[in-house]
Amino acid sequence: MQDISHHINQLADRIYALKATQDRIIIAVAGAPGSGKSTLASELSRRLSDQKTRNVVVPMDGFHLDNRILEDRGLMQRKGAPETFDAGGLVRLVKALASAEDVYAPVFDRPRDLAIAGAVHIPPDCPVIIVEGNYLLFDEDPWTELQQYWDITAFLDVPMPELRARLIQRWLNLNYSRTVATRRAESNDIPNAQRVRDHIITAEFTLTP
Repeated sequence: MQDISHHINQLADRIYALKATQDRIIIAVAGAPGSGKSTLASELSRRLSDQKTRNVVVPMDGFHLDNRILEDRGLMQRKGAPETFDAGGLVRLVKALASAEDVYAPVFDRPRDLAIAGAVHIPPDCPVIIVEGNYLLFDEDPWTELQQYWDITAFLDVPMPELRARLIQRWLNLNYSRTVATRRAESNDIPNAQRVRDHIITAEFTLTP
């Protein structure tokens, strides 16, 4: 992402404008796999922390269904697609966040390829929550239920050729050959990225690289 500081400035300014009139702000940072969501959410969190604004980042990836469930449903090869997440669980968590309840959220441990329950604590008095994930602005049920809870929405709009290169590079970074890396990306990651782009709900902020 070439101009992340500009994107951070835009979002931070909007957060502080809302912070003057409400106690809790929930931000959705959405985008296709490989678009840079985690980096943007992390940098936004750091900016807010530097400016003495308490915040928590909640990754959607904590709602990956367990591999055993995916295997039972024949979905293991589609891991990362919308149907391989506990979307209902995410909706319930975001609803609790909007109600300023004391909440614990799961995170996804990539090296172990599993979700860890109760790994992130969001106290009732935390003013800013940054939720990041592929399908936060996805225009299919039950994901559309999330829209009522977002105060700020941002979509990272990275063109498909760039996404394709990044997704292949992810596998190359794991020491796969280019042939295998390309096959893995094209069989699942790239179709998921296209699906996100094809079914996006318009965001307040569309951020381009």
